[in-house]
Amino acid sequence: MFTGIVQTTAQVREIRDEGQLRRLTLNVPSANLQALERGASIAINGVCLTVTAFDSAAGWVSFDIIAETLDKTNLGKLEVGSKVNLERSLTFGSELGGHIVSGHIQTTATLTKLLREQHNVSMALSLDKRFLPYILAKGFIAVEGCSLTVGEVTDSGFNLYLIPETLAITTLGEKREGDILNIELDQQTLTIIKTVERVMAQRFGTEQ
Repeated sequence: MFTGIVQTTAQVREIRDEGQLRRLTLNVPSANLQALERGASIAINGVCLTVTAFDSAAGWVSFDIIAETLDKTNLGKLEVGSKVNLERSLTFGSELGGHIVSGHIQTTATLTKLLREQHNVSMALSLDKRFLPYILAKGFIAVEGCSLTVGEVTDSGFNLYLIPETLAITTLGEKREGDILNIELDQQTLTIIKTVERVMAQRFGTEQ
């Protein structure tokens, strides 16, 4: 479980395909690997991955990624030198500054328009329209593992408005039009809407 508050960025050190798995190794600031254990969960670009090896002192950590994850997220597009967002899993007693995030990506979105102003950035993203009912203006959404507030919902996607702090500590400030971003919908919104759809379908005999 995560909060969507990115703690640091990391850089891809090595990518190695091993049979049906791809081993991803990242260079990470040593301070962000303290008290880490093998088998722990870390969100990389919002994707929950399991630590398979690490060296806190040397500042690196490795994960094994299955083909389905590579297909459904943007992790398959990473190259050596790519930067990613990193968040350690939520621990009991931690301050919850974002919203509850599972690290399970439902879809990806394409950055279709980017407007840079003096102190902020606005983004327009498009995605598969079947996910639009679960995205609400001023609701939560996780983009690349970042807990964000939706600006407006459009016919093809939604808009975001990013403050300097978000741009400074995540990879979102480096994104370009055409980039593919990982999306995790707000689980509470998703659950409520799906429940209502199911109840309505059962009551009125319609398929939602």
